[in-house]
Amino acid sequence: MPPAPPAAPSAVPAPHSAPAARNGRPAGGFRTALGGLTTRGRSFVAAGVAATACSYVLGQSDLLRVGLLLAALPLVCVAVLYRTRYRVAGSRRLAPSRVPAMSEARVHLRVDNVSRVRTGLLMLQDRVPYVLGPRPRFVLDRVEPGGHREVSYRVRSDLRGRYPLGPLQLRLTDPFGMCELTRSFSAHDTLTVVPSVEPLPPVRLAGESSGYGESRDRALALAGDDDVIPRGYRHGDDLRRVHWRSTAKYGELMVRREEQPNRARCTVLVDTRELAYFGSGPDSAFEWAVSGAASVATHMLERGFAVRLLTDSGTTVPGPEGAGGFHGDSSDMAGVLLDTLAVVEHSTGEELSAAYEVLRSGTEGLLVAFLGDLDLKDAAGVGRMRQRAGAAIAFVLDSDDWLAREPAVRPDQPGGEAPPKAAPEDPDGTRAAIRVLRETGWTVVAVRAGDALPDLWQQADRYRSQEESQQRDRRAAGARP
Repeated sequence: MPPAPPAAPSAVPAPHSAPAARNGRPAGGFRTALGGLTTRGRSFVAAGVAATACSYVLGQSDLLRVGLLLAALPLVCVAVLYRTRYRVAGSRRLAPSRVPAMSEARVHLRVDNVSRVRTGLLMLQDRVPYVLGPRPRFVLDRVEPGGHREVSYRVRSDLRGRYPLGPLQLRLTDPFGMCELTRSFSAHDTLTVVPSVEPLPPVRLAGESSGYGESRDRALALAGDDDVIPRGYRHGDDLRRVHWRSTAKYGELMVRREEQPNRARCTVLVDTRELAYFGSGPDSAFEWAVSGAASVATHMLERGFAVRLLTDSGTTVPGPEGAGGFHGDSSDMAGVLLDTLAVVEHSTGEELSAAYEVLRSGTEGLLVAFLGDLDLKDAAGVGRMRQRAGAAIAFVLDSDDWLAREPAVRPDQPGGEAPPKAAPEDPDGTRAAIRVLRETGWTVVAVRAGDALPDLWQQADRYRSQEESQQRDRRAAGARP
């Protein structure tokens, strides 16, 4: 993926914590600078005050001069550093700006000296969230006029999400180390950590189509993209297809569409209900479901499908515009879906009825669902979704199995807090719901902790082939006299 463009350079502003300016000068700016005294500077001031007091008590004028020197040196350093006006520009570049979870990204920082004077020693610091690693700090040598310095650091996150980077901070110090002032840039950047995407094997699931229709059960999986006939002229269109009557009517070149392409559709349903999952963290069942949805959506886009993401709350990506919420002409649709899944969170809903209302408004092609714990009522609602799809595959994550496979942690072990939570006894819950889904025509794959999605994807294909074979046998047996 292409890296994000570097942030626009910006000059270092007034001290970072200064209040609003009055009459062109930052209010309380010098008081803020005094707050930047280091331990050495404060010690010099304390020693100077003590020496001055002792000279008054003892009547020693030489000690008074020493005390004044000790107290004045830090204050002079503060004044000089406060009056320093380096014109420094900074920029940040992410490579890449969108990175999968548990992968590293590199952040490149550049500092340019745009003034005519040589800078002093600079300490560079970038603000990053704690989940990306420790806060990076660099010490930059004096930068010549018109020169620059470049540094870089790596960030890594096991948790998906959007993380702000910045602002970039410069810490200025005097040659004696008496005072340090921190000044900040204003530019921020955002690192998007998307779910991990696993490459899936190319299987021939029922209801699929190649995208522009070679013979693969088109009646089940295909729905024609809405297109106006005739339409406006586009660069590269054959002039022999110009529709002159419409051209005269609309006052611009219009061409007729001789062949309307049909594109296979796939809806990826993600169950985000909080009550349907147990546990948290990168190895939890919910994170597996989000990663699986990202893998399937990316795989189907690569095969030419028009893909739509749907959640239990009825939210669709892309939105309702276009042909039933699908958008097949966007080349960066994979990025949009991954960015959406990067920030998806648990919902507070208890049912899947909102998703069913979205599906009942049209005819789906291939429906792939990632579901958490289900009861019989949920299974009945999901079973009705099968009627709106040419083919339906469900990956059901039973939390009983995931909790049973969590590693045991004893309180007497280092870092241990409590033994793992016992798996709830629910013999008539998810397992019974799986049987109901299979009876309604779903191809159901039970997901256990540690299962790999590519293997389950092939397993779903085998299950579907077996179900089709059994249906053909039953039809053949019923047709016999």
